[in-house]
Formats: sequence, structure tokens, C-alpha cells
Amino acid sequence: MNAAFWRGKRVFLTGDTGFKGAWLALWLDSLGARVLGFSKDVPTRPSLFEAARVGEQVQHEIGDVRDFRAVNDSIRRFAPDIVFHLAAQALVRYSYAQPLETYATNVMGTAHVLEALREAPSVRAAVIVTSDKCYENLETGRAYVETDAMGGHDPYSSSKGAAELVAAAFRRSFLSGKTSIATARAGNVIGGGDWSADRLLPDAYRAAESKKPVLIRNPTAVRPWQHVLEPLSGYLVLAERLVEAGVSFAEGWNFGPPEGDARSVGEIMDRVASLWGADFRWELDKASHPHEARLLSLDCSKAIKMLGWKPRLELETALEWTVAWYKGFLSGSDARTLSLDQIARYDAIA
Repeated sequence: MNAAFWRGKRVFLTGDTGFKGAWLALWLDSLGARVLGFSKDVPTRPSLFEAARVGEQVQHEIGDVRDFRAVNDSIRRFAPDIVFHLAAQALVRYSYAQPLETYATNVMGTAHVLEALREAPSVRAAVIVTSDKCYENLETGRAYVETDAMGGHDPYSSSKGAAELVAAAFRRSFLSGKTSIATARAGNVIGGGDWSADRLLPDAYRAAESKKPVLIRNPTAVRPWQHVLEPLSGYLVLAERLVEAGVSFAEGWNFGPPEGDARSVGEIMDRVASLWGADFRWELDKASHPHEARLLSLDCSKAIKMLGWKPRLELETALEWTVAWYKGFLSGSDARTLSLDQIARYDAIA
């Protein structure tokens, strides 16, 4: 990344109250960007947004991406240089319970942001964040590349595949030559400050706090685990390239860990238990659950070769940083300080 690039840039960030959005808002602010966050609510209690006092650092506006007028008015008033669209319904299991909300947020919410860009002459680049689950996952063991088919078994996954198609259509039909649009697909992110439901490390935190065992649904499921700062660094580099080189980078991009860091849920929990200490343990959840993919990994060679981006943290380090953040927070350390310290340590890694 070029820190000087971001100084003074006007950045519109949807989903700044979410886990990844709050980390990105803190990072952008530390780089000297002028950030307007746009989100309908704080999705969890506690939340990184509140614990790290993100709203004291960046401008924040309450709004819902399902409301086109609200999105359009906010972008028009702020006149950003760059847009990051992270707002989403981000949970697979919740999508089974609320499929219409999931599609309205993830598909039409994305369409609303892109439609607003048609009338936003200031915007030079936009990064639309989707998910590694956007791919038609055949669980063959092969890592997915950016040209693989979109799909999805569940409403969440298919909504992310659909968001990719919407972004591609807007890019080709309306925004080519005006605003450079790229999509970013990342794997399972971990890191301090995530309190979402049905996620592995937040469940581990809650179990450690309550001194109860973690119930694990699919210990043999394999995922590409990565620290939250890894894909965020990719989004930042991608936005820089979109501004500097335009349409040659306006396409889909994978941001994931090295191939060897795709590990099973059971392996991750065993390592978390050793890092957390004596009272931490996990057990198999024997209840019936809806379908979830058992194997998924990304091929990130395109981003490594063309963007000059690469993962900086080995999985062991990512787990150490995550557990250290949560343990620090439990012991009373300041969430903003914990987060900014890890951002600074990440920036210092060559």
C-alpha cells in the first residue's frame, strides 16, 4: 500500500458498523483518509464499532442500503473519491431463516450502491466486497479462480454470486470509462472484535467468557482462514490500482491465505484451546443443522501476480493475534488501542 495515496482521500464506506467495516474504518482513518460510514445499525452487542469508538474517529451516517434514495443522497452529498461496499447480511444460517432480507440486502443493496455511482461524478473507483461463497462450490478440492462460475447452495451464498453478476452488469453497461468497479472475494476472516452469531472465533470468545464449552457443528469442514487485516489490505491495494490504472483492474479478485492455511474447524479449535488456556474446551454439537459447505478454498495467484499483494500473516500468527485481542479485551484493555496496535504491527511487516 501507498500510505500517501490515502491522505485526504474522501472514502464512502458502507457497513462501517460491521466487523470488517469497523477495522477498515480505523485503518483508513489512520492513513489520513476522510471517511463517511453508512450503516443501518450496530449489528451486535458488543461490537467493535462501539468498543473501539469508531464513530468518534470517522463521520457516520445511519442508513440502509435497501433504501436507494438514502444511499444516493448520502453519496451525492459527500462526493467521495472511492467507495467500499461492505454492508451485507453476512450469515449463512441466518439466510435460511430470512432469505428475502438476505437477497434484498446483498443483491438489491449492491444494485442501489452501483446505481448511485451512475450519478456520482466524483467517484473514481469502487470495491464491491462479496465472499468466497459466491462460487458454485462443487467441493472437488480444487481452489477456485476468479473465472469460475458463480452459484451457491444456500440463500447467502447465492446472493453473493448474484451480487457479483450485478456488479459485472453495471460495470459493462453503465460505468465503463467512468468509474472503475472491482469485486473482492475473501475467505473466512478471523480477528478481534467479531461478535457475530454462528462464527467460530466469536463463539470461542463467548464460551471462554462464560466458562462453557464451544459447541462445534462441523469439525471436519475445511476453510481458508485468514486474519481480517489480510483481505482489507487487498481491498486497499485494489482501490489504489483502480484509481491509478483504471479499467485494467476492474474485475473480480480473490484474497485468501496460502493454500496450506486451509484447515479444518477441529484443527483451528484445538489450536485456539491451546492458546486460550486451561478452562477452554470444545464439544461436537449433535443437533440437526442446515447444509453448509464442507470444503472451500481460493486461488489468489492473480492478486499476488497482478496487484503485488500477498498474505503477510501465517495462520499461527493470525490465531495468536486474534486470541490475544480477545484476551486483552476481556482483561479490560481498550479496543481501539488493541486494534490500532495490530494495524501498526501489520503495516510494519515487509
